[in-house]
Amino acid sequence: MTSTTSMTDWLTNHIAHARWFGGKGRAFTVGDVRRVGTLPHPTGGGPNTTIDLARVTYDDGEADLYQLPLAFYPEPQDRLEHALIGTWHDPDFGLSHVYDAVHDRQAMALWLHAFARDQDGRPLQFHRLEGHDLDLNAHSTAFTGEQSNSSVAFGEDALLKVFRRITPGINPDIQIHEVLTRAGSDHVAALYGWLDTVDPETGVVIQLAMIQQFLRTASDGFELAKASVRNLYAEGDLYPHEVGGDFHGESERLGVAVAETHATLAAEFGTEVWDATRVADLADAMDARLRSAAAVVPQIEEYAESLQATFGQLRGLGELGVQRIHGDLHLGQTLRTVKGWKMVDFEGEPAKPLHERLLPDSVWRDVAGMLRSFDYAPAVVEQAAMESDSEGAAQRACRGRQWSDRNREAFLHAYAGRDLTSDERTVLNAYEADKAVYEAVYETRNRPAWVPIPLAGIARIAAA
Repeated sequence: MTSTTSMTDWLTNHIAHARWFGGKGRAFTVGDVRRVGTLPHPTGGGPNTTIDLARVTYDDGEADLYQLPLAFYPEPQDRLEHALIGTWHDPDFGLSHVYDAVHDRQAMALWLHAFARDQDGRPLQFHRLEGHDLDLNAHSTAFTGEQSNSSVAFGEDALLKVFRRITPGINPDIQIHEVLTRAGSDHVAALYGWLDTVDPETGVVIQLAMIQQFLRTASDGFELAKASVRNLYAEGDLYPHEVGGDFHGESERLGVAVAETHATLAAEFGTEVWDATRVADLADAMDARLRSAAAVVPQIEEYAESLQATFGQLRGLGELGVQRIHGDLHLGQTLRTVKGWKMVDFEGEPAKPLHERLLPDSVWRDVAGMLRSFDYAPAVVEQAAMESDSEGAAQRACRGRQWSDRNREAFLHAYAGRDLTSDERTVLNAYEADKAVYEAVYETRNRPAWVPIPLAGIARIAAA
């Protein structure tokens, strides 16, 4: 592209190639681009830093709203060549070289100072919780592995999450983090603040970003689980409880952390009871997803009758207690720190509309997600092991099942603190089956080599 290329063309190219763009493979155009606000310069220096919202309209008529944090410079910046979006004439700043602001330390310093001032004005509103003073001298570092959002660390002090695809309304990640932080929960990274604006046409809040405690030394829960499985596979004649990397204790501690988090959410948001009609609707929705999934993953059809019976048992319960939950809980949404387990990303299931992610649900949905994750860990390790040792597959499969069963039971017993009732088992089985069906469709569309993992779970659930 040339310097005479229009702003819309530059932004279209930028969005199409961004890791966080969720519409890859779909034809689209960038229509309305609206400037939400410009960050002030408290020190008198730095680039002109703005937040723009771009409406992406797909050829099928659907549309998404994406956040674009931008940094404008009158001259090219060699240090930011990797983050260059384009060069165009901006109505506010004239001919400018425009960069993705999350990669620019000078631009991010303006964001940090805005949070520190707790600016509660129009149009950008930076909110802060009491109890932590931000380190204004900390340099920013953008995370390179992000997908749906963009994250920026400020030294070892704070982590900024910039939401890319924007839905007007309350973001559950901010809402739940604020509630748990104010309640003194030990199982989340403390929320320091958030950024939002108000749509001038509708009066609806649009939440743009959140800044929270940076758990720099934390370890990803799924990576720790896989390391435990690898330790087991390296010891060919030992049981899981005999291996140095046994995960049983961590599964128990994680079960307690999830239970305590659910208890706090129940106390802060309240609980309710779904009647027989609402429970029947839940079972019907699971049935509908099963039918849709079978059209995408034909292997599911073999187990359809058994899974429908599982959903039928749920339908027969009559009532179900519900509350606010995580909504998309698995080992990859957990971090192990020196102070225990933390849960992250309370945005809920990404495929669901925002208003559904704000609704109460059964805690057993979260529990089912964790149980499925304990099935995934040995299966994913096995995928890699097969490349170098296919002859040992049968033995690894048996030992992987032992690992999974041991940690599933440890987590579940620690979560409940007792044996589950018959009704609880019925609900849990239905949610786990529903989750495995969802996984089968997801893997078919995104990681076909992993499809056997959820299919094995479906077979096990159906057999039970």
